[in-house]
Amino acid sequence: MGKFVIKRLGISLVVILLISIFSFSLVHMLPGDPAVLALGSEASETDVENFREKYNLNKPVVEQYLLWMKGMLHGDLGDSIAYSRPVLSCLAERLPRTVSIGLPALIISSILGILAGIISAIYRGKFVDNLITFISTIGLGAPQFWLGIVGIWFFGMKLGWLPLSGYVAPSEDFGQYVYYGIMPILILSFSLLASVARQTRSNMLEVVNQDYIRTARADGLAERSVIYKHALKNALIPVITTIGMQVRVVVGGSLMVEQVFNIAGIGTLLVSAVNGRDYMVVQGCVFMISLVTVAVNFLIDLLYGVVDPRIRKSWR
Repeated sequence: MGKFVIKRLGISLVVILLISIFSFSLVHMLPGDPAVLALGSEASETDVENFREKYNLNKPVVEQYLLWMKGMLHGDLGDSIAYSRPVLSCLAERLPRTVSIGLPALIISSILGILAGIISAIYRGKFVDNLITFISTIGLGAPQFWLGIVGIWFFGMKLGWLPLSGYVAPSEDFGQYVYYGIMPILILSFSLLASVARQTRSNMLEVVNQDYIRTARADGLAERSVIYKHALKNALIPVITTIGMQVRVVVGGSLMVEQVFNIAGIGTLLVSAVNGRDYMVVQGCVFMISLVTVAVNFLIDLLYGVVDPRIRKSWR
């Protein structure tokens, strides 16, 4: 197992390096001079040159990248051009808002999605299966901003049960956090739940037709034991991958949900940085999201061995 972990860790580090190069190069391909955009077209040439020197924009791209990497290794992601403050400070302010919405949505969608997929596979072709499939199709196809607008109209304007927008941190007032967050959390979890349910159903239908499942049933094992102890464990590996890929939503935020419900999270920060050519913020956001995604994929590789003993044996 030690060799496997070292190998996967090495691959993850290479991927992170490539992502850093890609994200740094990408923002420099965007049109426009960040100095002119930050200071305005009426700024003097002297002010523009001083600005470029302050943010190392007058140096070659390779040197800028090396300086950025050096600072990043010391916990310094640079300064935001638009906000005139450290990028790390911007991320520390926005990230908790995004996580407090995305993490509950991921947990809800994972639990309910797996249960819905199991029920749909067990009752294949029956009413409950058709209903779950229909709801999953809506969840996968309907845009999040449309679901958010419908939710605001029905629960906020029509019934008056929930607020139209806003955000309260759970550390400030947990009750208000639930009150303001329940609708964006449910809207965000709906599309995530749909993908998990579809993946679980597909894998369960494939597994329950295997010979060892028929043998377990022929041996007189209870149906619940056959489903949860034998079939589900083998069907979970692709589902774990699906859930792991959705972690980026927890960190990167869902732009549509954040915009519809006026939540100043990472998603809105990244978009405003792209529009304002705030290079340092774009690089910091992309790198942070990528770093967490790679780390989660690394943990998922280890989790495969926990779920499937056959994978653990291949590590030796």
